[in-house]
Amino acid sequence: MFTVCALYHFTRFDDPAALRDPLMDICRAQRITGTLLLAHEGINGTIAGPEAGIEAVLAHIRALPGCADLEWKLSKAAERPFARMKVRLKKEIVTMGQPDVDPRARVGHYVEPAEWNELIRSPDVAVIDTRNDYEVAIGTFEGAVDPQTDSFRDFPAWWEANKDRFHNKRIAMFCTGGIRCEKSTNYLLSQGIEDVYHLKGGILKYLEEVPEEDSTWRGACFVFDGRVSVEHGLREGPHDLCHACRRPILPADRARPEYEHGVSCHLCIDETSDEDKARFRERQKQIALARARGERHLHADITDED
Repeated sequence: MFTVCALYHFTRFDDPAALRDPLMDICRAQRITGTLLLAHEGINGTIAGPEAGIEAVLAHIRALPGCADLEWKLSKAAERPFARMKVRLKKEIVTMGQPDVDPRARVGHYVEPAEWNELIRSPDVAVIDTRNDYEVAIGTFEGAVDPQTDSFRDFPAWWEANKDRFHNKRIAMFCTGGIRCEKSTNYLLSQGIEDVYHLKGGILKYLEEVPEEDSTWRGACFVFDGRVSVEHGLREGPHDLCHACRRPILPADRARPEYEHGVSCHLCIDETSDEDKARFRERQKQIALARARGERHLHADITDED
């Protein structure tokens, strides 16, 4: 079993580039794979490997400036969920495209998983899923509003177009691990919305702590690693990944006529041209040739969300 660690922390890194190589070195030394993002606003990512290796990397990160109270969540995977290790420099550790948003200044009220059900069942509360449309499609909380956004940077425009729907409502928001809600609650507070709440630790913490028989969660939770989805108790979910559009699909979807491995699925077959599909087939051919040589092709693994 591999230990999987999802982590994030907002803090001020004056020179994130100087942190990159030491972080990559310790990950390699501890046989850790995955992706970590560094920006002036902090660190975010998911990594996997031996439990002792994860502990060593967490100790290294907690020693970085302002990271003593780093947030992280652990789960297990039967197979290695990442092929290699990447540490990337970014403008934002989760991209919202709102330069004035600063979760270090103020965020919404944290709600513990044990208290979440009571909150979202209140008639004066509107529950908003801040994740992308393909994530919401495989699972969400009962009664949650789906903004149907392609990416998190679309959320501010969606709110501006829909804010009148939530007049006189308290707003409760959630996401996979909590990081998107740090920014979305700060954004709503800046828009004059005072009664803003978010699920502490995100869906992952809720699925870990709340018994399935008491749960208001329906479906599976998409994760950005080789497991594709997780369910209650953070057990691995049933989903595969379409390597053409990178959306989650069920094993039965592979039997559909639209499915061609690495080329198309029923969700994306009409979204790409014949030229695109020919390029995808060539990519799959090169992946197969690399595998036959005992190598791993550059595009053969799951990557993080930019």
